[in-house]
Amino acid sequence: MQGICLLGATGSIGQSTLDIIEQHPDKFTLVSASADKSVDKMVDIYHRFKPQRIVMGSELACNEVAARCQGASVSFEWGEQALDSIAADPNVNQVMAAIMGFAGLKPTLAGIRAGKRILLANKESLVTAGKLFMDEVALHNAVLLPIDSEHNAIFQSLPQNHAGAHTADVSKILLTASGGPFRSWPLDDMTSVTPVQACKHPNWSMGQKISIDSASLMNKGLELIEACWLFNVTPDDVDVVIHPESIIHSMVSYKDGSVIAQMGNPDMKVPIAYGMTWPKRIETQVPPLDLIEISRLNFEAPDLERFPNLRLAAEAWYLGGTAMAVLNAANEVAVAAFLNEKISFLDIAKLNEYVLTHSDIRPVNCLDDVFEADKMARQLANNVLVDGDFA
Repeated sequence: MQGICLLGATGSIGQSTLDIIEQHPDKFTLVSASADKSVDKMVDIYHRFKPQRIVMGSELACNEVAARCQGASVSFEWGEQALDSIAADPNVNQVMAAIMGFAGLKPTLAGIRAGKRILLANKESLVTAGKLFMDEVALHNAVLLPIDSEHNAIFQSLPQNHAGAHTADVSKILLTASGGPFRSWPLDDMTSVTPVQACKHPNWSMGQKISIDSASLMNKGLELIEACWLFNVTPDDVDVVIHPESIIHSMVSYKDGSVIAQMGNPDMKVPIAYGMTWPKRIETQVPPLDLIEISRLNFEAPDLERFPNLRLAAEAWYLGGTAMAVLNAANEVAVAAFLNEKISFLDIAKLNEYVLTHSDIRPVNCLDDVFEADKMARQLANNVLVDGDFA
């Protein structure tokens, strides 16, 4: 029986994780769960799974959940320290790190330092503090398994699921991308994109932030950086391939000319279940792939003129130091501004590039360097949003 700490229980990854736990009560138990403000969903989680600890993002939300679960033998907590505590809890074997954005970094590190199996769905942790993050994994003998469908597919396609592509006879990692809802739109038409349109991903059901990132290809840029840290490669070792059907989740090309791919219907329960049971597999209730019905798979190169965020991510990786934290912070501010209709869709990449090129990029020697870079980048992004001069 594996005790699960679910960080970000009310998002799409969290909900899929709960589905796997519910399907296999003989293998998993929900020890703890966290959410920011989603009181109704957390109350439902309590009644379905009876976790020992529930953590909310604010005291108000915590009190609301507690009031609706009266008589429950559960600890209701709130705040950053509580998040760190549930990730390091001795009753927990696995931590599903599904808090979106930079906020997921600290509790994920707490789980790593406690030597847990980390199921990493929070790519920002690796993007912003990659070397520090991977050093902590090695130091504390934690098991780090990628949950993003693309990185999970790469992991499955490497020999014996090896975490270091450089040690295998690998020539390229082929990171697939759906291309998002605007894959075939002319650049001029993209000036009028609305938040509603950008959130309508053609293949996946996701939250607003990650949907916007997918539409702008920033999500793929962050995944490019994540792949470099996970598999000890550089952006030159990774080719991004647009694959609209999202059937092949990623591939590994070998020096002998072979290409190994992981395929499946686009459902996050598959990589989640694989991470929870690795090196074994379990039933997920996801329908098997019908290649006859699919009939055809398409591939194309990404257009960096229409989607410059992908180029910016590679540049940030090569700049090193705090550059990746700066880019991530700028993008979080830019996406929020777009969702609030303060900037256009194409302005997201423009703001990202402005902040990246106007920030003081420094070496990362400790976690404080990452937090300081994040803070300064957000300040700069918000300042230029007020001025409106970042093109």
